[in-house]
Amino acid sequence: MRRWFLVWLVAAPVLASATSETRVDLDHPRLLLTGRRLRLLRRERERDSMRWRQFAALIQGNARMPEPGFAQALYYQVAGDKSRGRAAVEWALSAQDADLRQMALVFDWCQDLLYGEESTKLVEKLQTGLKRPAKDDDIGLVAGQVLAAIALAGHVPEGPEAKLGETLRTWWAERVAGKLETRKFHVPRRQLYAFFEMLHAVRDNLGVDLREAAPSYFTELPAYLLLSYFPAPFEGGETEYRIPAFGRPAAPDVELASLSRAAELAMVAYDANAPATQFLQGWLIRDRFLLRAPFGAPYEFLWANPYQPGLSVYHMPLYFHEPKSGTLFIRSSWEEDARWFGLEGGVMQLFENGRAMAVDPQRSGMGLQFGSIAVAFSPVQKAFPVQASEDQPRILFVVGLQPFCEYRVHVSDGTEVTEAADAGGVMMLKFPQGSRLAVRVSPIEGSADQRRPR
Repeated sequence: MRRWFLVWLVAAPVLASATSETRVDLDHPRLLLTGRRLRLLRRERERDSMRWRQFAALIQGNARMPEPGFAQALYYQVAGDKSRGRAAVEWALSAQDADLRQMALVFDWCQDLLYGEESTKLVEKLQTGLKRPAKDDDIGLVAGQVLAAIALAGHVPEGPEAKLGETLRTWWAERVAGKLETRKFHVPRRQLYAFFEMLHAVRDNLGVDLREAAPSYFTELPAYLLLSYFPAPFEGGETEYRIPAFGRPAAPDVELASLSRAAELAMVAYDANAPATQFLQGWLIRDRFLLRAPFGAPYEFLWANPYQPGLSVYHMPLYFHEPKSGTLFIRSSWEEDARWFGLEGGVMQLFENGRAMAVDPQRSGMGLQFGSIAVAFSPVQKAFPVQASEDQPRILFVVGLQPFCEYRVHVSDGTEVTEAADAGGVMMLKFPQGSRLAVRVSPIEGSADQRRPR
């Protein structure tokens, strides 16, 4: 067994758990298709599983696949059909250099089907992609470069190894991971799948778990995703989609919805035993939401594991609140006719009766009710009533406050406490079971300047 690649680990905290020399197996495939995953996929073909039948029907029926290199190469690896592998190679040889990720997958997965000068030509195309400058927030390009560097290692001297080391040490450990942990940056949902492809490729080949540099971000990410969907699904042909919030439910972006599900499937595959991802798995294994369209079916087949048990989301809290960013999502229940409220990036949105609408606090009255959870719109002038049931406490989110400002909370029973609004101007208050109170807040002048992060 030949082995390659040295990554010299400097003082980057993300790489602290790795050894100073990290060797990677030279054999292909290296990207995503670990021995265990490939065996699982081939067993799915032997069993003629539902996901395999859907994927195979599209390939064998010559459906127009939006990502032909990825889809045809995956089919070749599972079914051994060389004609499909050659179709993937031919696509990669004629593809635009911008599609670095697909070219890397084809180069890796169809390595034994590259003839004559084809390997040299693909190597040149991948090297060109490695030289493209990437901004810190261009996750898609960075992830594609990581995949290309891993695929190329051993085929050309030094360059891919240097690029990979630079990406891990400089881009990730020094510039991005810290911003994720403090929520100064959030991976956009459209790029989240590419991000998890990169995490898989790095861990599979280098034994490094990049999540260690931003632990709270990754711990909270599954709950963030679960609570950030509109409750009502969208029927798009033969597929039902869960639609991410802050879009238009009447004309949803089904490609974004597919990428979001693909990212969640890859997230569960990355760490199936974490409690947060077990709730995510329970959410994903409902077959009515299986991706059946040409864009989504390859992802569904690649990552879904219907044999992995999950936990029911009915045991999860009905809200997600992240103070570092001020993000807040609330559902009245986990049913599809639930009422939903979201606040992210300073934008408020309400979903009810099958439609989404912007929320204007000045025209929305005192607040909104979601069972045991309530939202109050800045009750500075007038007190907000709080009535908790006898069997569960009451949670009150006060929104529309000045970020980082401290407030005096006046409760009708004579209690006064000091609380601070978070980065989004949100304050969370809890009241015990059976409470019958009214709450008013008043700002403490100058406190925001003292608490605002520098």
